[in-house]
Amino acid sequence: MDILFLSFFTSFFLISSLNVVHAATPITSCTQTPYPETCVHYMENNFLATLKLDRTQFSFHDLTLKVTSDQAVQAHQLISTMDLSSFNEHAKLAWTDCLELYEDTANQLNRSMSSSNPVDSVTWLSAAIANQQTCENGFTDFNLRSHLESLPLMLTNFSQLLSNSLAVTQSTVQPYAATKVGGRRLLADEFPSWISAADRRLLQAAPKGDIVVAQDGSGNYRTISEGVAAAAKRSGGKRVVIYVKKGVYKENVEIKKTVKNIMLIGDGIDATIVTGNKNAKDGSTTFRSATFAVSGAGFIARGMTFENTAGPQKHQAVALRSGSDFSVFYGCSFKGYQDTLYVYSQRQFYKNCDIYGTQDFIFGDAVAVLQSCNIYIRKTLSNQKNTVTAQGRKDPNENTGIIIHNSRVTAASDMRGVGSTQNYLGRPWKKYSRTVFMKCTIDGVINPAGWLPWSGNFALSTLYYGEYMNTGRGASTSGRVKWPGYHVIKSPTEAGKFTVGNFLAGNSWIPATGVPFDAGL
Repeated sequence: MDILFLSFFTSFFLISSLNVVHAATPITSCTQTPYPETCVHYMENNFLATLKLDRTQFSFHDLTLKVTSDQAVQAHQLISTMDLSSFNEHAKLAWTDCLELYEDTANQLNRSMSSSNPVDSVTWLSAAIANQQTCENGFTDFNLRSHLESLPLMLTNFSQLLSNSLAVTQSTVQPYAATKVGGRRLLADEFPSWISAADRRLLQAAPKGDIVVAQDGSGNYRTISEGVAAAAKRSGGKRVVIYVKKGVYKENVEIKKTVKNIMLIGDGIDATIVTGNKNAKDGSTTFRSATFAVSGAGFIARGMTFENTAGPQKHQAVALRSGSDFSVFYGCSFKGYQDTLYVYSQRQFYKNCDIYGTQDFIFGDAVAVLQSCNIYIRKTLSNQKNTVTAQGRKDPNENTGIIIHNSRVTAASDMRGVGSTQNYLGRPWKKYSRTVFMKCTIDGVINPAGWLPWSGNFALSTLYYGEYMNTGRGASTSGRVKWPGYHVIKSPTEAGKFTVGNFLAGNSWIPATGVPFDAGL
């Protein structure tokens, strides 16, 4: 069964008040969009005149997405025809990222146009915004921003068209009362009626795999990449289980967006390890530094360790990057230093996982919830400060954020006894950064201020940082920052917006993965 089918159910559960901007009625004219002049230029002057469309035949929403999609396709075509031979290696890497990212953006816009579910469309358009920003980030990583001037369409105009499209789509999401989502615990043996008996048996069992990967030659393949390539050839869109026997797999693995519904099962944390050391200092973009990267929807991993061993002196070095919609990681470990876990985009759930790192080590722009996880702060360079999160929400209409629930924030073994309190819960990577810690145990390793600015006053009034009913020596809010965007959440109703059931609409799709979770607080 294709897990994308499950997305049909998400609109029933999402609560519209999670978004900073929400129109009471659908946006129907350019004057109501965030960037009205850009809207008029493309909608009235260019698009309708060129294609000679009768506007009465199309909704304003459809037209907005259509013009944005056309610009995404044009940007991708321009990049694909560029002669990169005259560029240095760093520039080539950044443009290669952009080529893939704009192809995906065009795909996300196309899906949004054909979808009848605005909640899905908001998720996919938020992913498109992450893509556009990541393309620019590649040049920033290498101090090559001048290259973006060769493609001005990628800058202000396209960014504003995406923002308009997101605002128009968000305005069509219907609000639902919080009472529609139950707070009860769903266990692994509770499945919706539409899950087939065969799928139930698969999910309830501990499958040994359709494909077996083993370094000692006792499986079908010796590398994870070979196993993924074999899974990609299987047709029908059904779940393919890859069992990876214990061992250390030194490889960089990528699961493309066309390869969906892969389940990766290892022999447990620190038993099955996939490891690499790509990093920014040695010439990789942050996006491409991931030891393990997955874009195909419906990915599940269980009992695996994902590792990047580059070390703090190499700066950005990702262990795992997920842009997989409806992805789940259960009983996994993520080990790195700066930028360990890249929750890149779309809907993601992490349960009973361990995350190790130093600076910004849980970062990205996904709709992500981490539940019952252990977060370990490692020792970093003497001149650095550690930040657990760096959330990348750029637009107020994005449905994204990093939610950490019922988890523990503590010192890794190399930090114990160091005595440093230059460790913080997060800092705002982008203007509308959103991060919430709920019912967590926060040890004394965290600085009393709790949160760290990114640069001056940037984002301090537009971010949303929240803490609710945390405990531990580092959980006191009496000495916390006084930013306008920081909130000590007192109301269970307010905190309830950020639960798995509400923020992630988890009741509608996580049960099908067989992973236990708490839907409510």
